[in-house]
Amino acid sequence: MIIYVDIDGTICHTEGADYENSKPRYNQILKINKLHNEGNEIVYWTARGGTTGIDWSKLVKFQLKEWGCRYTRIETQKKPSFDLFIDDKSKRIEEL
Repeated sequence: MIIYVDIDGTICHTEGADYENSKPRYNQILKINKLHNEGNEIVYWTARGGTTGIDWSKLVKFQLKEWGCRYTRIETQKKPSFDLFIDDKSKRIEEL
């Protein structure tokens, strides 16, 4: 199974666009790592820089490594900017 996982607000707490000071949510990271260990493809998906054009990919890779996140790949700046996302396949991290 291919599972896309948002970063900010899902596996870390971030105030606004203060990405450098994001705080990991280790309980959530463990849930995602378990899904990876079970053979799922984990794709971390973030809108960081999607509006500003700033490339946050180095910081994202650093943070995921520091926080012990297991994943298949990262996709940045491809995530659309939206106020509401409606999808029949979505799950909140708390449901895992």
